[in-house]
Amino acid sequence: MCSTCVQLPLLSLCGCKSQCCSLSSLPCLLSPSSSASALSCILPKQNGRVAIVTGGTRGMGLEAAKHLASLGMHVVIAGNEREEGAAAAKKINEEGSEGKAEFVYMDLTSLKSVRQFVQGFRDRGLPLHVLVNNAGTMLVSESITKDGFEFHFGLNYLGHFLLTNLLLDLLKTSGRPGRCSRVVNMSSATHYSGIVDMGDLNRRICYSSHGAYAQSKLALVLFTYYLQEQLSAAGSPVIVNAVDPGMVDTALYDNLYTLAQMLKKPVAKILFRTPAEGASVAVYAAAASEMEGVGGCYLYNGKKTQSSDLSFDSELQEELWKKSCELVGLQQA
Repeated sequence: MCSTCVQLPLLSLCGCKSQCCSLSSLPCLLSPSSSASALSCILPKQNGRVAIVTGGTRGMGLEAAKHLASLGMHVVIAGNEREEGAAAAKKINEEGSEGKAEFVYMDLTSLKSVRQFVQGFRDRGLPLHVLVNNAGTMLVSESITKDGFEFHFGLNYLGHFLLTNLLLDLLKTSGRPGRCSRVVNMSSATHYSGIVDMGDLNRRICYSSHGAYAQSKLALVLFTYYLQEQLSAAGSPVIVNAVDPGMVDTALYDNLYTLAQMLKKPVAKILFRTPAEGASVAVYAAAASEMEGVGGCYLYNGKKTQSSDLSFDSELQEELWKKSCELVGLQQA
């Protein structure tokens, strides 16, 4: 533990600027041979635990859901593609995982849909031990969500902000000292170039798809640090971490214009990680013994990595939190 980390009774708050979390087991998960069975040998069994994975119908989300189910978890795949989601859950279950998977519809671009999903989950009386906020979009042309928010900001960040807050009490009651519940926010190295414009969060003055995407990923890191601080101060058995999967060959790049897509294909085979490799850092944050009680970290390539200087701006963290509560209609504690 480095000098700038705060040691708390239940949690280690690691939102510091030095590399205080060395996660030695993760590099082996990033090898081309990574698989659900390989992860199962490295990570502890998770039988009896329940996870929600957003965007779990394809790409990294599907791989994360598959790995968590292989560890024994009951995984709820939340997404807006019904047929694809049902097929994903069926495939995971047919592969003989120790746990099980199911698909439940949720559209993160609709706050109403998020609320309906949470209510439906609550009505089942299930606990919740892991929430992986994976779903996202990248570099889409200027558009808005059903609630009028800029699309990247609404889907990547604001939908997950509401989802996490509505499920927070379940996460708290499901966790316990030495066996915390966990929230994993899928960020990106693009957050380093991000700027959160509190006066124009919807990017209506000057739109750039890259700028909008970078803002949404920075917002997730700001959210991670602020929420962990609140949880730690209250002694709640919940940890929150942001993860960076690196450059991963997924459908997110489908929004590139044609020439860029043509140029990307040969490069992807050499430089990009597979979805399974990209998902491994999220799975590690969700299940590794080494991460027990360790929150407020930005994880990349197996260790705590310094996120952008702006992400540590406590005033901006609080301002964004309050504004986000206002936008999604949440009362502040």
